[in-house]
Amino acid sequence: MEIKIENLSYYYNEKTSLQKKALDDINITIEKNIITGIIGKYGSGKTTLAELMNALMIPSKGNVKIGKYVLDKQINNKDIKEIRKKVGLVMQFPEEQFFNQTVLEEISFALKNFNYKVDKLYKQVIDSLKMVGLDETYTERNPYKLSSGEKRLIAIASVLVFNPQVIIFDEPTIGLDYKKKKQIIAIIKMLKNKYHKTIIIITHDVDLLYAITDQIIVLEQGKVIYQGLTSKVFSSQTIVFPQIIQFINLAKKEKGIDLEKTNNIKDLIKDVYRHV
Repeated sequence: MEIKIENLSYYYNEKTSLQKKALDDINITIEKNIITGIIGKYGSGKTTLAELMNALMIPSKGNVKIGKYVLDKQINNKDIKEIRKKVGLVMQFPEEQFFNQTVLEEISFALKNFNYKVDKLYKQVIDSLKMVGLDETYTERNPYKLSSGEKRLIAIASVLVFNPQVIIFDEPTIGLDYKKKKQIIAIIKMLKNKYHKTIIIITHDVDLLYAITDQIIVLEQGKVIYQGLTSKVFSSQTIVFPQIIQFINLAKKEKGIDLEKTNNIKDLIKDVYRHV
């Protein structure tokens, strides 16, 4: 599912003396079935944009087109609910998503809210757990007492359970060790390649974006300063280079070695061996 954002602006504390512009005349297209990264400094408007695409907030000006639905000041509550079925948001801190004392209740919460059939509820919960690499034994566990990595997986499962066409991840790998980061990255790739989901990743992690995104949107002070293919973003000085690109550039500068640009560390190692 494609998302098209037209002339979008958003103000916090709108129509008060404390009014602050968070987004300023945004015009972007999130293409379907690809992974789009959104990057920018703190306060650039990344999370605000995500919450607008998920209909958690309403634009001050302009609109967000999600399939046949248009999110603007005229939208009704029924259509807002439909948008939230289409666009799932995995928040940066999983505890912010949790409402219940067992994993079963937590993951099934959205299904009940969207009035899914009760007789299919348990199977959908188990299926969503399996998609993130967890099993049925987790259903009776308390989500608040899980490890940080497990909490992140439960948060993802609680979104996958209602099968949204678009999934937004807000800082999906922050605070995780290398092993858990690899697991999250594998899940995101699976959602794109196997289930043809439209994926949006909001992060400061340029290495993550370089590894898995198809296109990148760069925000600065509420404005879009760049949108384009990931390979082209990292061939300019638009944002900080990923570590793998820094290494390749350093090899060229210090040793005169032309290594092939890649986002796969194993391919880079093979290329280094070929030159040494």
